[in-house]
Amino acid sequence: MTDKTDFKKTLDAYQAARGQFRIVDVPDTRYLMVDGHGDPNGAPAFTGAIEALYPVAYKLKFASRRDLGRDYVVPPLEGLWWAEDMDSFTARRDKERWDWTLMIMVPDWIGQDLFTAAVEQAGARNRPSRLDDVRLGTLSEGRCVQTLHVGSFDDEAEVLARLHGEFVPGNGLRMVGRHHEIYLSDFRRVAPERQRTILRQPVAPASGA
Repeated sequence: MTDKTDFKKTLDAYQAARGQFRIVDVPDTRYLMVDGHGDPNGAPAFTGAIEALYPVAYKLKFASRRDLGRDYVVPPLEGLWWAEDMDSFTARRDKERWDWTLMIMVPDWIGQDLFTAAVEQAGARNRPSRLDDVRLGTLSEGRCVQTLHVGSFDDEAEVLARLHGEFVPGNGLRMVGRHHEIYLSDFRRVAPERQRTILRQPVAPASGA
């Protein structure tokens, strides 16, 4: 029996503390990804994305254990969020204007052949409506600032205001890339006030140097 890797415990990029902003260098990371637009609370595409990602993620896990002898815990759901006017995300929370990419990380030893086979297997029975939208891609974020938010997603605004308006410029940085959330709690099952979410923002030197 092989040891089972839990990336939430072994990767520094999954470490964050409530009330603390931490600068972390995130390596290029591979994900299963599905894109969408609109209010996550009401968009069928959002639910469809989750229903497509998890079957593929678990098929990959089982294939890795069976074929490669490398077992791991399926990592948490993650999301990239942005809007044409980012105030509609950070301040006004105008969810109808949001764009998003939902993701589940996959280990770097997973190849394209295993991914293709996993998609085929996931569609063999009860085919998810958005299965054809699942892709395998690499996210390059580099230097980021992140913190742990505990509570409802709608209560993120104060933390984001401090992150964007105080910590980032106060440390000679500027924001680049897309707002990134890592859902350590399953928001489908955990009460909003108990949800644990890593909030991450890619940054670069303010001078551009």
